Amino acid sequence: MNTNSARLTSALFPGLLMALIVAAPAHAQSLDAATETALDAAIAGEHRSAENRARDRYRHPKETLAFFGFRSDMTVVEIWPGGGWYTEILAPALKERGKLYAAQYSVNPPFGYQRRYFGSFLTKLGTHPDIYRDVVITHFGSPYELEIAPPGSADMVVTFRNVHNWFAEGYGEDAARLGFRAMYDALKPGGVLGIVDHRWPDPATEDPGAANGYISEERTIASAEAAGFKFAGRSDVN
Repeated sequence: MNTNSARLTSALFPGLLMALIVAAPAHAQSLDAATETALDAAIAGEHRSAENRARDRYRHPKETLAFFGFRSDMTVVEIWPGGGWYTEILAPALKERGKLYAAQYSVNPPFGYQRRYFGSFLTKLGTHPDIYRDVVITHFGSPYELEIAPPGSADMVVTFRNVHNWFAEGYGEDAARLGFRAMYDALKPGGVLGIVDHRWPDPATEDPGAANGYISEERTIASAEAAGFKFAGRSDVN
């Protein structure tokens, strides 16, 4: 059975963003030279749109991935990449030495925005086959679509601004725990789950059924721990 510990990173805007990592060991991470070179090249790549590059100053992709302990030789699963903002960085950074699974929405996405993002994602991959040809698309949706990667194969699972959608769209806590368990099962022992998301600042006043889906860090951590993860820390990098 996997034995995973965790780290949590917090917010650029207190009360709005938080990041949870389930990782080991629980100390600050730094990028090795090969990974830093690969990340710098990916972030500066001409395949990225000007609009996406403009968001780097707010989303801090290099610092966020460094905190998660990202390496360019890892097998990484990206949950619900949507239109592929982070995929534009992860795919080229992992292309030479690693592997990327893009765990997209259900095969038949129930929401219009999911269908639109999935369509634009496929277009993106087809436009730059030299960068994206090795990306493996899996699906993370219904209870029958939870094998996001072969069991015990991934070094890291990352999810960016998705957890609140699970609550906003009515999936709820049981579905969140089921999803976290799927991530746990995909990871190798000692693997990392990195989460960046909106957060509700006060557990006493949160409403998991609210339209925006914002929940507290405490609830997110509890859901991940219920799936088997152990909390290791947090940071204000994002």
